[in-house]
Amino acid sequence: MLKVLLLFVLLIAGIVVGPMIAGHQGYVLIQTDNYNIETSVTGLAIILILAMVVLFAIEWLLRRIFRTGAHTRGWFVGRKRRRARKQTEQALLKLAEGDYQQVEKLMAKNADHAEQPVVNYLLAAEAAQQRGDEARANQHLERAAELAGNDTIPVEITRVRLQLARNENHAARHGVDMLLEVTPRHPEVLRLAEQAYIRTGAWSSLLDIIPSMAKAHVGDEEHRAMLEQQTWIGLMDQARADNGSEGLRNWWKNQSRKTRHQVALQVAMAEHLIECDDHDTAQQIIIDGLKRQYDDRLLLPIPRLKTNNPEQLEKVLRQQIKNVGDRPLLWSTLGQSLMKHGEWQEASLAFRAALKQRPDAYDYAWLADALDRLHKPEEAAAMRRDGLMLTLQNNPPQ
Repeated sequence: MLKVLLLFVLLIAGIVVGPMIAGHQGYVLIQTDNYNIETSVTGLAIILILAMVVLFAIEWLLRRIFRTGAHTRGWFVGRKRRRARKQTEQALLKLAEGDYQQVEKLMAKNADHAEQPVVNYLLAAEAAQQRGDEARANQHLERAAELAGNDTIPVEITRVRLQLARNENHAARHGVDMLLEVTPRHPEVLRLAEQAYIRTGAWSSLLDIIPSMAKAHVGDEEHRAMLEQQTWIGLMDQARADNGSEGLRNWWKNQSRKTRHQVALQVAMAEHLIECDDHDTAQQIIIDGLKRQYDDRLLLPIPRLKTNNPEQLEKVLRQQIKNVGDRPLLWSTLGQSLMKHGEWQEASLAFRAALKQRPDAYDYAWLADALDRLHKPEEAAAMRRDGLMLTLQNNPPQ
């Protein structure tokens, strides 16, 4: 607009000034090698003005042409974006329906023009993997990696997820190790790390991320407690596989006092030692645990023990009865231990004390065995009958 105004000013000036200097037009000579151009000053001014008008006209025409081209390109691009948005919405509906073939097709088509093309390609990759088409999944994943630039975390998370789906567990573990270095508290990375570490037996690594899982609120407290228990048992399995009972003892010795005082780990350790035929060490762990705090779980491995010094354990059990009072599991466990070395009378008294507090089919059976040894067949038969009636009562025929 300013240029047009300037042009009109020049034209008006020419119209006003031209007649004034018409009688004094002057002389202008432009000489080249082959041509001589002669004109007046007024004529030169008119030529310059006309040249400017032509230039302005050409500029205006070119601007209109390019602006029209830009509008045309913008219309086509906008059309593709609208189509990509619509196809993405349709793909999400198909995802809810479980139609992964359509999900992949709609997500990948016009994905380059979508609002989040990386997301489209990643979802297309997962849909292809759900169909079992690993080649297409890899193709979409690589395209997403090209578009992601420096923000590679979503791409690498999807890569690990695909590897786990293909049971490429060690590759997935390598992937989560790298992701944890970049984003150690990312909830999805921690969930994937849990799967990868369990599958590859990386128990130490799994134990290391449990505090981060708590801070990131991955799983509830019960789940994390079960996971920690599974991790410790996995470490015990590794120690036993490497060096047997000696490896287990050394591993247990190297743990912190806090770890060794966990009842669940004491029970698991005793069971592992029993499986290694190291009953004396298993008994000592149980005794240490009972002396520190009573817990029913510590009694469960006792019937499987075969030690040369059962009296030590029986003494501890009797002391527990005095400390915590009559408990049926305590009396039953004591009775089973007494039976192992022929203390039939004491065993029968222990089973009677247990049955006095609650009926139990197993205690009836063990009491009957003890009574047989004491040559009391009628009473033994009565105990077996009571045990059978209790079993039928608890498990009625269908």
